[in-house]
Amino acid sequence: MTGPDTLRPRLPSPVQELSDPRFTRHGLRLLLKRDDLIHPELIGNKWRKLAPNLTAAAGRTVVTFGGAYSNHLRATAAAGRLLGLPTVGVVRGDELADRPLNPSLARCAADGMRLHFVDRSTYRRKTEPATLARVLHAADADSAYVVPEGGSNALAVRGCRALGEELSGHADVVAVACGTGGTLAGLAAGLSPGRRALGVPVLKGGFLTAGIETLQHEAFGGRRGDWHLDDRFHFGGYARTTPELDAFAEDFEHRHGVPVERLYVAKLLYGLVALAEEGAFTRGTTLAAVVTGRPFP
Repeated sequence: MTGPDTLRPRLPSPVQELSDPRFTRHGLRLLLKRDDLIHPELIGNKWRKLAPNLTAAAGRTVVTFGGAYSNHLRATAAAGRLLGLPTVGVVRGDELADRPLNPSLARCAADGMRLHFVDRSTYRRKTEPATLARVLHAADADSAYVVPEGGSNALAVRGCRALGEELSGHADVVAVACGTGGTLAGLAAGLSPGRRALGVPVLKGGFLTAGIETLQHEAFGGRRGDWHLDDRFHFGGYARTTPELDAFAEDFEHRHGVPVERLYVAKLLYGLVALAEEGAFTRGTTLAAVVTGRPFP
């Protein structure tokens, strides 16, 4: 098996400045950190989180977890195909096994990922050692390398530290949409002193702070960097959108010619526009929004 570096990632990813009156009228600069351009299939934070885990897997089967439309499952399956690495996706919802595969899961299967469906109760307990052992055994993957849901573990967080390091000197505030919080945990640790990280959770519930602190403790031994969360822009929760959000994303694409992924990136950009209007940032601030993904075909 070849390693992730043989796939020629585009690192550091480009930084693109936009002229947008919704920011300039408040004396703000807006930059996009185009992590969506790192690799055509292992996009954005998926690359940063998966690459160190794929190296650690050292040719073993990789097992990971996700829902029926998980971008993380798609990225892991693509990595397996590109690197000749066996992959197994444990999918939440055993009822899905009796249905035709949706386009996302069909892409995973086409890339060679074996799909193993589990009921939702089992999925909720997947981090418990006994439950995990049963799932791995049922999936014929007892000796596999396990990557957690969303790819966020200590290796992934350390991999995302480079994102903060790449942006140091470019921006005063760096904002990123959050699912499991691993990208923010690493990003904040990589920023230079005096820079701040802002996380925009795409799930409702306000539970991410403790999880990010735990990830930073596992990766670095304690809390790192100046970071905080704004929980107001989830638009109903994970995988939820609204006509208002869709209209915002379409308008942003039209203004700037940048494709806007709806479940993460649109919520991040919407949140930054709202915060700018609220006066949350002092004049002269340079904001950087991390584009962690792009719309899948």
